[in-house]
Amino acid sequence: MAKAPPNELDDLQTPTLLLAMPQVQDPFFNRSVVFLIEHTEAGSFGLIANRPSDIGVAEILDGMEIEWRGEATLQAYFGGPVQPQLGTVLFDQETAQLDDPGGSEETSTEVYPGLRITQHVGDLTQLAQEPSSRFRLFLGYAGWGEGQLVREIERNDWLIAPVREELLFAADPDEAWAMALRSVGVDPATLPSWTPDGGEGDSN
Repeated sequence: MAKAPPNELDDLQTPTLLLAMPQVQDPFFNRSVVFLIEHTEAGSFGLIANRPSDIGVAEILDGMEIEWRGEATLQAYFGGPVQPQLGTVLFDQETAQLDDPGGSEETSTEVYPGLRITQHVGDLTQLAQEPSSRFRLFLGYAGWGEGQLVREIERNDWLIAPVREELLFAADPDEAWAMALRSVGVDPATLPSWTPDGGEGDSN
């Protein structure tokens, strides 16, 4: 019997962006832009890039007894429904003020050229003193089990797009989804709308 060809999606390269299609009605992911950081046979990990929360970064860090010297009104972002108590910082390594850059290699990970993530309290404490020009604190993350993300992409729940920093750090996160679609040549107005029960409605 001939061997089935490998599924190209099994070799999905990261980092990349996942853009939720209109039929994705889950309130966590509806019109979301997900920064997919890791994709392996065991599962996938990413951060929702366009969901600001109602909680300020200063408020969160105050509860951790960490002084925040950045923008007073900066909001934390909802990174996904998994482990919402877990914080992940995405930051620009070129302007980050870390006392021990060499040591930071062990506590932070480069996920895109010039950008790193960390979940280390020591890094967060240092970054809070003089935040980098591009800084996001995410609460929780988006996770998929073995084979789950590939199945969702195969049924057209997600459109794959190249990473762009202006989308990860969009000044207006409400516009990030439409901006991301246009970046790959898709006009959001041409996509069908979907009713909450999953039925297809009129085009936007």
